[in-house]
Amino acid sequence: MKDMSALKPGSLFLLRVGTGLLLMLWGGLRLMKPAAGPGLAEKYYSGFMGMQTIQIAFGAAEVLVGLLVVLGLFRRAAYPLQALVLVLGATVLWRYLLDPMGLYLLDRETSQILFFPSITVAAASLVLLAFRDADCWSLDVLLSRRRDALTR
Repeated sequence: MKDMSALKPGSLFLLRVGTGLLLMLWGGLRLMKPAAGPGLAEKYYSGFMGMQTIQIAFGAAEVLVGLLVVLGLFRRAAYPLQALVLVLGATVLWRYLLDPMGLYLLDRETSQILFFPSITVAAASLVLLAFRDADCWSLDVLLSRRRDALTR
């Protein structure tokens, strides 16, 4: 089998872009449809952060963090913030993750199979955090190389 280490930069790039775009989409939804956020907060998060103004501020923060993640900029701050949002988001949905088909914790009407990929997204954000130093296709790395070349 050939050396698979060449897959690492591209794989981390795809994880970074995919998870960052997801945050941008969720945040954009909160910004463009502010009435949707409080309803979702009430239904799935027991009303946590349900005020519309909080939802708008959170949406703006999600868009900003998502953009930083996609670009690979300020990764030391952006990756932990992304992981916090995505892992906490998955944790709050634990019933939907343990019973996506509504077989034992939920009834079939309240089950939601579309939440199940939250496990994968949360794990992807943790992988990015764990392998941050191997993510060499990021704007941080490009800027660092340029700065190093200028100081020589």
